[in-house]
Amino acid sequence: MIDGPYLALTVLGVLGTGVTAGVFCAFSTFVMRGLAALPPAQGVAAMNAINKAAVRPAFMSVFLGTAVLAVVIAVVTLVVWPKDAAVELLLGSGLYLVGSFGVTVAANVPRNDALLRLEPGSAEAVGRWTGYVREWTAWNHVRTAAAAAAAVAYTLALA
Repeated sequence: MIDGPYLALTVLGVLGTGVTAGVFCAFSTFVMRGLAALPPAQGVAAMNAINKAAVRPAFMSVFLGTAVLAVVIAVVTLVVWPKDAAVELLLGSGLYLVGSFGVTVAANVPRNDALLRLEPGSAEAVGRWTGYVREWTAWNHVRTAAAAAAAVAYTLALA
């Protein structure tokens, strides 16, 4: 079992990855379905409003803070290489950094930015809405699973 600073870092890692997985899971299981059920112009406008609201300290401190924490856990693990749980700690960090943070930056944010450039009631926005929902949600499933798996890996490090 890990202890000392590793214990505190890992508990924070479990919390951060778990909260992030929960937020993403909500979008995959009901938020995007609700938005998809709206007329396209309303769905585009609502998603743009959600995306703007997400870039606030409440969510960003958890999302970005967990990414920083994952880097710290990985670096400390590589430098010290603890007898117990090194694999779980590195796996948790890698899953979050690549599968959750990386997918967000590479897949979800570019789609959000493209949607934001569209006028919600325009023919182009209406035409792109269904594809946006399908693609964005598929990538969101990936980052949900990655954040949840990172939480499991960090939890296993505590055992």
